[in-house]
Amino acid sequence: MSCLFCEIVAGERPAFVVTSDEVALSFLDTRPVFKGHLLVVPRAHVETLTDLAEVGPFFERVQHLAGAVEKGLEAAGTFVAMNNRVSQSVPHLHVHIVPRNRKDGLRGFFWPRTRYASDEEAESYAAAIRRTS
Repeated sequence: MSCLFCEIVAGERPAFVVTSDEVALSFLDTRPVFKGHLLVVPRAHVETLTDLAEVGPFFERVQHLAGAVEKGLEAAGTFVAMNNRVSQSVPHLHVHIVPRNRKDGLRGFFWPRTRYASDEEAESYAAAIRRTS
């Protein structure tokens, strides 16, 4: 069975990659809650958090990237979340890191989605985060 995120990890599908190492890959969500919204995925295919053997190294990357999103995008904070099976659109563990600012309009879990105007705009957001990661 094909996995969208495994294809991105393997370089078989395009993505705006922010970071990549032996543990995890991070890239921009194609339908971000706010621009700069990242997904962080383990390189190894695991479906849920309970399937992940090396939790510490993976969440060290998540922690680092949450800070990079704040610094790189001059955000007041971040929203960090993940689903396990229910509401998990791709059955590959992934953590959302969403830049947040006061009065940004995010209410509860009914998130409006937006799109990048162009590949160049998406790359500029990826580069801003990449510079501080």
